[in-house]
Amino acid sequence: MLSTCVGFLAASSLVPQVRKTYRSRSGEGLSFRMLVVLASGLALWIAYGAMSRSMPVIVANVAGLALVLALIAMKLIFDPTPTQE
Repeated sequence: MLSTCVGFLAASSLVPQVRKTYRSRSGEGLSFRMLVVLASGLALWIAYGAMSRSMPVIVANVAGLALVLALIAMKLIFDPTPTQE
């Protein structure tokens, strides 16, 4: 039960950033490198959850990864020219 609550809170923490980026049509404040590192970490958590057969870990991190991938896509679409980070 606790892991489900933790996973929900962790994944939902990205929702305000996704909404702000989508509404402003700008990913200017987003670090592309940070998003890629976060996506990689979430993918590894999904692999760990699969190996340990922990559905709460898998579900929470799949949700988080989907939101991070949405942010990466918006960063690439709204700010196509890379900046020095």
